[in-house]
Amino acid sequence: MGYVTPEQIAQAKEWDLLTYLQRYDPHQLVHVGGSTYCTREHDSLKISNGKWNWFSRKIGGKTALDYLIKVQGFSFTEAVEALTGPNFSPPSPAPQARPKEQGPRKLVLPQASRCATHMVNYLHGRGIDYDVIDYCIQTGRLYESLPYHNAVFVGRDRQGQPRYAALRGIIGDFKGEAPGSDKRYSFAIAEAPAAPSVHLFESAIDLMSYATLLKMKGRDWRQDAMLSLGGVFKQKQEFVIPMALSQYLQDHPGVHTLCLHLDNDEVGRDAAAGIMAGLGNRYEVLDRPPPSGKDVNDLLLQRRLGQAKRKEEWSR
Repeated sequence: MGYVTPEQIAQAKEWDLLTYLQRYDPHQLVHVGGSTYCTREHDSLKISNGKWNWFSRKIGGKTALDYLIKVQGFSFTEAVEALTGPNFSPPSPAPQARPKEQGPRKLVLPQASRCATHMVNYLHGRGIDYDVIDYCIQTGRLYESLPYHNAVFVGRDRQGQPRYAALRGIIGDFKGEAPGSDKRYSFAIAEAPAAPSVHLFESAIDLMSYATLLKMKGRDWRQDAMLSLGGVFKQKQEFVIPMALSQYLQDHPGVHTLCLHLDNDEVGRDAAAGIMAGLGNRYEVLDRPPPSGKDVNDLLLQRRLGQAKRKEEWSR
């Protein structure tokens, strides 16, 4: 294992990610809008205000050193050496351009496939009911993209205009967002605008899984307002209200109850605690994580498996 000096470590920590990429890997940078960038390799990795967050993986940091370790897989020593080698000169502060007035960011949706067979089979394989899938397709909330056949979950504003799109690969673990996505308008099923409560999920697949669970109980799942937060991440402040939730509450002033169905992991529990701390004095906030499994989709698959076993036992 190599050795790095305290001076090298201090020098490596001077590099913020934006300056590092601008100088040594500019091809990776994609301008999203205002002072925000993403990387060409990971479009859910956003760089803004001296920090970066990879939302789909729920990790982030401030420096290029953090990025090389957490995203590129460098060891600490390798990352320090990469940032202090002979080809690297110390970073100089980048000039700050005066921000221009920004209108709504233009969402660039992926091309749609004429056939959604691959996506439908994938989602049904995750346990989601065909009726829920078909409803989302018919209402323009969901489609299959080309050329990669990703599932595209579309969020719209109150005028019905697409403003956000989450992407989920049907092979592998790819997750991302379409360029220009505005996280204030995440994927939702909220056909009853006067609904007094809203159910909150980390992902669109968890939301559709919950709708399926309601249908399995014989309930009309369209009567429940459901909102995906488009992912959550570990919070460093006492409480942080997700942008999608803030916008939803602004657009639906009649809501008085929030039902949290976030994941059973540290990040999900932390995010739920943050929402309860931030909004508990103004809303009734109910923490309702899945009783088993990591997330709502895990719970659905467990229930599906239980149904299959009961049918098998009955047929013997």
